[in-house]
Amino acid sequence: MIEITPNIQIHESDLSFDFIRASGPGGQNVNKVSTAVQLRFDALQSGCLPPEVYHRLKKLAGKRITADGVLIIQARRFRSQEKNRQDALQRLVSLIRKATEKPKPRKKTRPTKASKERKLAAKQLRGRLKKTRQRVSKTEY
Repeated sequence: MIEITPNIQIHESDLSFDFIRASGPGGQNVNKVSTAVQLRFDALQSGCLPPEVYHRLKKLAGKRITADGVLIIQARRFRSQEKNRQDALQRLVSLIRKATEKPKPRKKTRPTKASKERKLAAKQLRGRLKKTRQRVSKTEY
């Protein structure tokens, strides 16, 4: 069991790890050993996430979540398979923890009288500046 919050735990059976070859550091080791990790978590079917957390997770994950509700995290930062596996797990846990936080409701605000006056004063100043750029009309004496 992986504990995300006191109310949310993920079973290790819900996670699947695929090890793939990674580009980047490692020299000839890159060509021989599959060190990169692809973590798959079926968030929709697992049933351990409440619906509101799942919807926030879907928003946060963006392209990393498929249409079927499978979250895919790729980790290839380190040269060892085990470190990449731990990195992928930590990223999954932090992403789900972030999804559990309820967004703060927005309070409607209005511009103050002083800010409206400053805006109008800036517009008048800009208008006067543009007026100086116009051609001067010829007047007869």
